Amino acid sequence: MASNKEVKKPVVYSALEVAKICGVVNQTAINWIKNNYLKAFKTPGGQFRVYPEDLVEFMKKRDMRVPEEVLKYCIKKKISLLIVDDDVSLNNVVKKFLAGRIENLEIYQAFDGFEAGALMEKLKPSILILDLGLPGVDGLKLLEKLRSSEEYSNTTIIVITASMDEEMDVKCWKLGVAKIFKKPVSLPQLSEAVEEIAG
Repeated sequence: MASNKEVKKPVVYSALEVAKICGVVNQTAINWIKNNYLKAFKTPGGQFRVYPEDLVEFMKKRDMRVPEEVLKYCIKKKISLLIVDDDVSLNNVVKKFLAGRIENLEIYQAFDGFEAGALMEKLKPSILILDLGLPGVDGLKLLEKLRSSEEYSNTTIIVITASMDEEMDVKCWKLGVAKIFKKPVSLPQLSEAVEEIAG
């Protein structure tokens, strides 16, 4: 299961902080905001606040140098995801679809159990999309193995399967999978699930 993430207070800048970062007087920053050049919101007390990504976008449009301390709040940590499915075309379609929808993913692919095992060992991915019907591999046994290993305790597992066996679904849920998708897989729903886990 996905662990509860600590909720961090979002970083925002006041008009005065924006002015200091951009090397202008406070009133200039306020004018930018009032004229809708710089996206901002108002606090209940009526003060302007600017999100780092909006400030970066504003500065880049005007060829201003963006300080590292501002940029660091805009960089999303990369999340590793491994797709394990022997159906090459489906594996590639899933990869392409997710890559086009979720920007902070590092996507890897495995097409058989052996390759999957080697990549799991090497990557310790945050998210695993696992087809239970791999040739020569018992999907449930693989799940049990992953779940009994401390190494993969932080890996969130999404199962995709062509099986309509409800008993198998129950076993998967008991092994702590986050989601189960039946083939043919709905790519938008799969993407939504991955996005939710990736945060």
